[in-house]
Amino acid sequence: MSADQYKQAAAQAAVAFVESGMVVGLGHGSTVQYALEALAARLQAGELTGIIGIPCSKHTQNEATRLGIPLGDINQHAHIDLTLDGADEVDPQLNLIKGGGGALLREKIVAQASQREVIMVDEGKLSDALGTRFDLPVEVLPFAWQHALAFIAGLGGNPRVREQAGMPVLSDQGNYLLDCMFGPIPDPHALARQLEGRAGIVEHGLFLGLATDVFVAGPAGVRHLTRG
Repeated sequence: MSADQYKQAAAQAAVAFVESGMVVGLGHGSTVQYALEALAARLQAGELTGIIGIPCSKHTQNEATRLGIPLGDINQHAHIDLTLDGADEVDPQLNLIKGGGGALLREKIVAQASQREVIMVDEGKLSDALGTRFDLPVEVLPFAWQHALAFIAGLGGNPRVREQAGMPVLSDQGNYLLDCMFGPIPDPHALARQLEGRAGIVEHGLFLGLATDVFVAGPAGVRHLTRG
């Protein structure tokens, strides 16, 4: 099976946990696209009713609308039953690095409002320590992006501005994205506190203690990992 087929298998397994009447967070990325398609198929078949989706990005909002998934406003839904999302890296404690698709701020807001944060990945996303396989995305204000760059460099992060066609990539909020190569991060919680304490840093891609379930697809099938 290809990596895309593994993503699809993980997504289909996760979508099976969605029940009628749920408010469902809809993440961002290639694996979430498979989840949207699986969720739409269940709705069209009449297996699910009364679903309200809360999209984590403009792209996801557009795709969900195209597929006929009913959407709501997070400000009108303080409680989200379950969120379906992908991840760039997963450690043995189910801590995550996210933000490769640039939607980390909205994804974290939705994750924190969710009773269950259900992550869908292929086996290649697993690692012994966050930062081993993927750089840490950090969203910063354009107003002082160079100060944020210098601060993160002082922490050993080797940051660079994410660019496309020679121009900074903007998040849905109009902020810059920095990709920071820390290497294996010995204490993700300590790093998270340092980043959160710096004005101008809007959000970081360390999702710690948020994932409740992780569906991992590989040659042996799909495994369902749970926190604790």
